[in-house]
Amino acid sequence: MIKRFLLLSGLFVLVIQGNLQAQIVSEDDEIERQLLASTKQLNQFFSRFNGEEDTKGREFEPEDRQYRNSRLRKRFLSILFDEENAGFSESLFEEFVNKVTSDDQPIFLDLQAKEWFAVVNTTFRYKGRSMPLTLYMQIQEEGLGYEWVIADISFEPYKTLFDKQRGQTKEFLHPMSHELDFMNLRKAMVKDGSPESYTLADFEPDLLTVFLYDVKMGNLTFETVNRLNYHFFSVDGWYFSLNNFNRPGYNTGWLISDLVKINAQQKEDLLKLLYDKK
Repeated sequence: MIKRFLLLSGLFVLVIQGNLQAQIVSEDDEIERQLLASTKQLNQFFSRFNGEEDTKGREFEPEDRQYRNSRLRKRFLSILFDEENAGFSESLFEEFVNKVTSDDQPIFLDLQAKEWFAVVNTTFRYKGRSMPLTLYMQIQEEGLGYEWVIADISFEPYKTLFDKQRGQTKEFLHPMSHELDFMNLRKAMVKDGSPESYTLADFEPDLLTVFLYDVKMGNLTFETVNRLNYHFFSVDGWYFSLNNFNRPGYNTGWLISDLVKINAQQKEDLLKLLYDKK
């Protein structure tokens, strides 16, 4: 009886171990599938959008019949959109996919194209305080290759730094100042004054130059990057943004989070909004 009990116990343990090992293998396979499906790198997003790589990370050679295949691209594009918080309709999604995968005029993304840029939300130390500062980055050709460069910035302390007075309150130099050998410039060139009031009517400050000067002088010190996203106007008549989603499941990594159909005026307005311009 005891031997029979021990034998059954042993078989029970083997069954449990076998089931546990099978479960672990199954979970490992699932994790691996999720990792492969995740668009972890920006280059992967471009490759999958263009139909140059499958969901397992395998790259297609240009001579492969699956390379940039319209039917496969439609399938790949479906996993490149944020499915949890999508702020656009199914019909808009389908219209966009049909446009970029058209047999007659398919549209592909190019890393070296000008119609996209990065918005990098950073923290800099300024006058003893850690403050948010936004950098706008673009790709440009340089020598035999390409490089990322700072195209513009947005920084709260700079927004009112050169606010020019208007109307009757505006400070000015008398039109006969030349008779005084312009010695009355003294009142314009004072600390905490308003020297911008004495500039041309269409004067526009170059805040990127101010930023670079402050960095060089040690007035601004880089601390960290907080958030990063990308904005695309690469498809004529459309805008979409790309964000990185770090979460469990297949729908993770770099995904399209916003999709809007736009005309020329809307594009101009949207660019002003994105670049934080008045």
